[in-house]
Amino acid sequence: MSSSNESHGPSAEPGAELAAGRAAERGTDDAILDAAAELIVQLGVGRAQLAEIARRAGVSRPTVYRRWPDVRAVIGALLTREIAATRDAVRLAGTDRGAFVDGVVEVAVRLRDHPVLGALLRSGDSDTLFEYVVDRLGTSQRGLLEALRSGIEQGQRHGSIRPGEPLELAAMVLLIAQSTVQSHRMVAPVLPEEAWRRELARALDGYLAP
Repeated sequence: MSSSNESHGPSAEPGAELAAGRAAERGTDDAILDAAAELIVQLGVGRAQLAEIARRAGVSRPTVYRRWPDVRAVIGALLTREIAATRDAVRLAGTDRGAFVDGVVEVAVRLRDHPVLGALLRSGDSDTLFEYVVDRLGTSQRGLLEALRSGIEQGQRHGSIRPGEPLELAAMVLLIAQSTVQSHRMVAPVLPEEAWRRELARALDGYLAP
């Protein structure tokens, strides 16, 4: 039995070491992104520098550079992580159009009120905002599109969402919700919270109804 254990030891160790290494790598990535989020919320996008991100994360600057080449890339990874987490935290209550619309509105509210995205929306750094939220179809938007497409297909099978190419409908739903989130502060004096939610839901429901 002793010799058998010894023969299995060397083959088991590399796997354990690999798993531990991956866990440590994931922890470092999250530490860097957490530090970036803290810096953006506290001091604004304009003061988010790689050296300060590294210091707050407790890592060296080369450690950050090995993962992301500059601050914009860090912010892109941070937005992807936060938007995905927000999307995944909302569960639909059913497969019909009403449940889908409620889910989209809830995600929109959570993203609108998210501290990092809110800091970007309030910042004067329009280039960063447009690059990662408006101007290109990045990883985070693709993830949202896929979730929207899946929900629309369920609603179509249910019969409560109109026929049409699900991805095309999903893209328009994303545009409606995203523009509503971006413009929230501008219309807040005339569209208070309850009305904002109600009218967004009405817009989505009317667009998707058979």
